[in-house]
Amino acid sequence: MSNVPPLEILPTGVVVPESVDIRQGILEDMNEAFGGDLDIVTPSTPQAYLADKLTDNIRDSNAAIAYMISQVDPATSEGRMQDGVGRIYFLDRKGATSSVVTALMTGQPNTTVPAGSLAEDDDGNLWSSTGDVTFPIGGTANGQFACVTTGPIQLGIGTLTRIAQLVPGWDAITNLSPAIVGSNVESRADYELRRQLSVARGAHGTPAAIRAAVFSVDGVIDCFVYDNYTNSQILYGATNYPIPAHSIYIGVVGGLDDDIAAAIQSRKDAGCGMTGNTSVNVPDTDYSYPQPVYVYQFNRPDSLPVKFLITIANTPGLPSNIEDLAKQEVIATLAGTNGAQRARMGGQIFASSYYGPISSISTAVSIIGIKVGTVTANLDSLNVGIDQEPTVTESDITVVIV
Repeated sequence: MSNVPPLEILPTGVVVPESVDIRQGILEDMNEAFGGDLDIVTPSTPQAYLADKLTDNIRDSNAAIAYMISQVDPATSEGRMQDGVGRIYFLDRKGATSSVVTALMTGQPNTTVPAGSLAEDDDGNLWSSTGDVTFPIGGTANGQFACVTTGPIQLGIGTLTRIAQLVPGWDAITNLSPAIVGSNVESRADYELRRQLSVARGAHGTPAAIRAAVFSVDGVIDCFVYDNYTNSQILYGATNYPIPAHSIYIGVVGGLDDDIAAAIQSRKDAGCGMTGNTSVNVPDTDYSYPQPVYVYQFNRPDSLPVKFLITIANTPGLPSNIEDLAKQEVIATLAGTNGAQRARMGGQIFASSYYGPISSISTAVSIIGIKVGTVTANLDSLNVGIDQEPTVTESDITVVIV
């Protein structure tokens, strides 16, 4: 029997021996192999050097086994192993998603701007409308646009101003709020959240089932569903959003209107009302012509610019560009592009969630305080309405060095 303590797989998990115990076990094995008179105390001997190298090899092997065992747990799996866990639930990791923005469009009344129409921002990025937009009598309407280039593309207020594809009757466009940034390939945290939600996909009529179906639509960044089963209208969330009696609220960021409506149709119960600022006509394909047509409603939330005030001590060794680095960490954390869970509609933003990412910039960073807010940053936490999606740009973040 070797004196090296083995890795153990117990009902409570994996137990990995300490490196010092492994090294001592190797030296004792060597001593027995060479007759018992070997010097296993002096650190500068050849046997001590060999024991150090063997310890490194065993420790690395143990670490690899422990890591592989952790990858069968959905709570800790990542990368290719997380993809395998997801396939048990018939899920595939989403590719990069597009940033989306709600734009104010101006045009001739009764003119319809079809889905896929293009606008261009000041940086030359193209943005495609996600659904048909028909101008009412007043000649102005809101439409959602998704960036043709996927990933966390930022868009400041008033920078989407050019019509890139001529549509007769469409005269102008601008964005009154910043874009809700997209993401690169779906992060570990977002994929795990969607896997948890997916267990409800086999159900029908429940908010969880509808949310899971909508979240599976390509390009969807966020979704919030709430069911008002009472006999009267209710006011729900931080903004007191009105939900009619016996109706369901579905807020969606990203994705094409038609795809979202189809996902809702696949899970909504008969007779349940809907609410929101977006309506899509969905034909019942089970019939031959003429097909019955149903109108499905959901809500495209407004952007909620979040303000941050970060106070950092002026300690020795502080990076000279700490302000820029801190701003980028805040933007990445709120959008979830650094592995954090992104801030979502209907949720709560805690200032404390940003201490870790900013502190990780450098060991010289000492944070005195972080505050969040909307008009001014003076809160420890911020509640987000179910009709709001949090956004942040560099101009929303103030970094003070004291």
